[in-house]
Amino acid sequence: MHSIQIKTSAKEAMIDITARLEELLKSRETVSGLMTVYTPHTTTGLTINEGADPDVCRDILAHLRSMIPQHAGFRHAEGNSDAHIKATLFGSSVQVIVHEGRLMLGTWQRIFLGEFDGPRTRTIWVTFTG
Repeated sequence: MHSIQIKTSAKEAMIDITARLEELLKSRETVSGLMTVYTPHTTTGLTINEGADPDVCRDILAHLRSMIPQHAGFRHAEGNSDAHIKATLFGSSVQVIVHEGRLMLGTWQRIFLGEFDGPRTRTIWVTFTG
């Protein structure tokens, strides 16, 4: 298992972690199989989406804020229930096929960490099978 640290700088952000994951691949003997990427935090999530146009990430965050406002009468005492809900919608892991040392992402796809309760330092765990 590998661990990478991601420092976030805003309360909410979508951080492209694809290059960090590709760096991990370069150090591997396994050139084909599956990469599993997991976040152990309850207020972050992982997703694969378009990385070519930054407006896609801006739109996602804007509509999440609209659908799940920060102050909506939640009962959770920490005041970050919105972050927990957003992280649940994203999910805590993604899997990507690795073939001949490459992540098999679509032309426009990138892997993003969704930060919903930052800024913080986040840990991402990565495993390979195959």
